[in-house]
Amino acid sequence: ASRTAPAASRTAGAPPAPAPEAAQSPDALLIRRTMAEIEPVADKATSYFYALLFIQHPDLRALFPAAMDTQRDRLFRALLTAAQHADDSATLTTYLSRLGRGHRKYGTLPEHYPAVGECLIAALSRFAPATWNGHTEAAWVRVYTAISQIMIDAAAEDERHSPAWWQAEIVTHELRTPDIAVVTVRPDQPYPFVAGQYTNLETPWWPRVWRPYSFSAAPRPDGLLSFHVKAVPAGWVSGALVHRARPGDVLRLGPPTGSMIVDHSTDNGLLCLGGGTGIAPIKALVEDVAEHGRCRPVEVFYGARQAGDLYDIDTMLQLQRAHNWLSVRPVVSDGPTRGLSGQLPAIVRQYGPWTAYDAYLSGPPGMIRSGVDTLKGIGIPSHRIRHDTIDGLMAPTPG
Repeated sequence: ASRTAPAASRTAGAPPAPAPEAAQSPDALLIRRTMAEIEPVADKATSYFYALLFIQHPDLRALFPAAMDTQRDRLFRALLTAAQHADDSATLTTYLSRLGRGHRKYGTLPEHYPAVGECLIAALSRFAPATWNGHTEAAWVRVYTAISQIMIDAAAEDERHSPAWWQAEIVTHELRTPDIAVVTVRPDQPYPFVAGQYTNLETPWWPRVWRPYSFSAAPRPDGLLSFHVKAVPAGWVSGALVHRARPGDVLRLGPPTGSMIVDHSTDNGLLCLGGGTGIAPIKALVEDVAEHGRCRPVEVFYGARQAGDLYDIDTMLQLQRAHNWLSVRPVVSDGPTRGLSGQLPAIVRQYGPWTAYDAYLSGPPGMIRSGVDTLKGIGIPSHRIRHDTIDGLMAPTPG
């Protein structure tokens, strides 16, 4: 799928800025002071945390990929981020429940949480000596206990009706450009998802390395799932999926996630910005609108650097011919084109007005950031601007 759902933080779902100190609980205040002290030495604290975890609990090493360079920061920073928003129970519960369900695919069990908490406390106490005392430790223990319980409960509830992962056999592998492939798989059991969502994939060549990809089509009667994959430099999973994967190979899929989905309770128009393989979930959204049979305007701006990078333009133009409510505009930032020329957000600004539209963005991080700024600047409120991240609160990793 596209590496787009995870490309940048989702405005509508990102946590609010922490409250002023006067409005914070005592525990949150102590935690934020620890965070401020940890930040300059976060790399050292992270390394110490994992070293301690693997030395004291060697059985947990098998839950992590062999090479830790892209994984290294994620767990530690997720814990810190969650703790930082300890006073925002609604946001925290939503984020941690999703994280708890997602961690099932790693083989995480309830008994693993105390070990992680013990090593987290040890790392914090070592690298935040100025703010660390008995009260601070007690605050972190209380908050971590609450964090872990939310994740454990969410995983247990999910286990009642969903597997930890799905096996999925590749049935077709179509190379659209030298570095972009459309990969279609057949899951071993029904896979429930909504157009606009994404999943995490694991390949047999890089065990325990999971990467997020968006579904490039709405749910289909045959149950097949498709993803658009671009091989990126140093991208182990993407490179394998584009250059090594073949029909018959079996992948593993995590649960569906993401909230870049269509609100079918409204007739608002959809303004969709898809950059590069970010067109994948946009295409799924268009199919979703078509299947619901309600005429609502959908405006798609499909951006790429070169005209030759518009690898899915024929499919999008076919959809446009089939639906009179759909408009597709290709946008090329560099080089000659028969379409629109320029940066995607700047081009979007020239059309409109868009104030009656819900906006959906999918693409590289820079496009997402500039796109959100542009859309806010032309009057679309932030709660109607949707795009997703890897884990809701964390920065993306290459892959």
